[in-house]
Amino acid sequence: MRSGAKIGIITGVSIAVLAGGGYGVYSLVSESDGVSGGKKPRTVVAEPPTADQATAGLKDFLTAWAAGDIAKAASLTDDPAAATAGLTAFRDQVKPSALTLTPFGPTTQQVFSAATGTPAPAAKPTAGASATPGATGTPGAGDSPSAAATPAPTGTLMSYKARAEFAGTNRAWDYQGFLGVVKMSDNTPAVHWAPSVIHPHLSGNETIAVQPVFAPPSTVVDRNGKPVQGASLTQSLLTTLQDNANKLLPPDPAKDQDAGSAVVISDPAGKGPQDKLFTIVEPKPGKPFKLTIDNTLQAAAEKAMTDLAGKPGSIVAIEPSTGQVLAFANSPATGQNRAFAGLLAPGSTMKIVTSAALLENGVNPDTVVACPEKSSNPHAIPNSFPGAFPNNTLQQDFMMSCNTAFINQGLTSLKPETLNGTAKDVFGIGLEWKTGLPNTDGKVPAAPGSKDEQAMNYIGQGKVQMNPLAIASVTATVQSGEFKQPILVAELPQQKAARPLSPDVDAKLKAMMAATATGGTARDVMAGITDNAGAKTGSAEVAGVDVTNSWFTAYRGNVAVAAEVQGGGHGVDAAGPAVASILKAAGGR
Repeated sequence: MRSGAKIGIITGVSIAVLAGGGYGVYSLVSESDGVSGGKKPRTVVAEPPTADQATAGLKDFLTAWAAGDIAKAASLTDDPAAATAGLTAFRDQVKPSALTLTPFGPTTQQVFSAATGTPAPAAKPTAGASATPGATGTPGAGDSPSAAATPAPTGTLMSYKARAEFAGTNRAWDYQGFLGVVKMSDNTPAVHWAPSVIHPHLSGNETIAVQPVFAPPSTVVDRNGKPVQGASLTQSLLTTLQDNANKLLPPDPAKDQDAGSAVVISDPAGKGPQDKLFTIVEPKPGKPFKLTIDNTLQAAAEKAMTDLAGKPGSIVAIEPSTGQVLAFANSPATGQNRAFAGLLAPGSTMKIVTSAALLENGVNPDTVVACPEKSSNPHAIPNSFPGAFPNNTLQQDFMMSCNTAFINQGLTSLKPETLNGTAKDVFGIGLEWKTGLPNTDGKVPAAPGSKDEQAMNYIGQGKVQMNPLAIASVTATVQSGEFKQPILVAELPQQKAARPLSPDVDAKLKAMMAATATGGTARDVMAGITDNAGAKTGSAEVAGVDVTNSWFTAYRGNVAVAAEVQGGGHGVDAAGPAVASILKAAGGR
């Protein structure tokens, strides 16, 4: 007969695990203070418990926890409220049908200091951890006591063996746990509460629960059912993409039948990878996992980044009619997925959004908008070319990318908050996209701090920040007339923008981008690919750097592309050829 105690099947509501509050947060009462007839607070003292006290404290706590007496177990800690929440969450979310807890191993004295916090948790294994982790380490899952005694209390570090069983299976989860026992002011021992008391990998911002798990896909395939290829499609990205898709996709009874179950530690906010501690039921073998990627365009994107010869950059291609991502690549291929998560000033590609705001506020492509040598804001901005063009129209300013015209007309025609409103309400910038991979939304300040900042925002500098995913989506919105949130798996939910472009404004934007592709700054790059196409160049200055960042975005047919090359010069110098190579590979589809 095994030593230790067991609990039966217990059901209850789900509660999140709460972090341990540390010393002095909860007042535990003990004997009368002899004056008011009240009870003295029962607090942690600096002196460590004796060996017998530490052993008794550990045994009593484990016995109560294993018996399912959460109230008693919590009362044997120095933070009953947090312990009650944590133990209840373990019971309700992990749902063991039997739990055996046995004291184990040597004991050591351990200082619990407000300055250093409790001991750190054991290193977490990879997601494919074995059924019996055999975890080693010390408790403390990141909870720093908020009001430690002076001098710092010294506790005794204890360990235990846990075995959790699960109804309907012959699987048993064995692991080694750790906890600290401290001495209280009434000369009794108490378990120092931290989430890691439950499991050494558990921290205060995480939950531990039984969750559905799926086997890795047999293959990851593109939209045409062919295995995906490309250096930028790293295994870690593909694994993250599948994990995120499983969380975001609507329920699929057929797929859910293939799920297994496992005890998993995860962050409710979705930050960081999941820590799969123990597999209860093995999932069925994985099926092919289909992405929206097009292998032909992905190969072209990878080559475009390789051709940068080591310069940092990234590129994204989107299908405007659906928002589906057709390709993305980065230089370097490993490291940050800057195509989705980078943030840089987008330069004059932002003039697409500024133009939309101007067109919606009564300015037309044939409206005369002078292009002076310097702008009218307090800190005057020049153009990247010499001379003044007083008789330019808005379309001509767009074609030659006149900074001063867009700044002056923006300050005249638009309110400070208009650019942000147009970016969000029409182009979906800032709606917290869920693409399937971690991504950073573009940023357009809602309330510029000064006229100078407002002026710089109109030309994609100042505090405006974007990545190729965002700019490719802006271009795709012009092509289709309506924002379709980018996604990498066809069934993923897509955010909706507040309103589409009006047909009139959309037609004018298309005409301005088409003119730029055929006779403006994008003419040489877009040569031979101007049918049903439009483009916009951009270069963004960086403080302290002589060479600008290169930006270029364009569409042809049902493909929209954007690229950036750090230190690449003008838009046509580096980013432009990269974008053109994708459009050529797409063949006007």
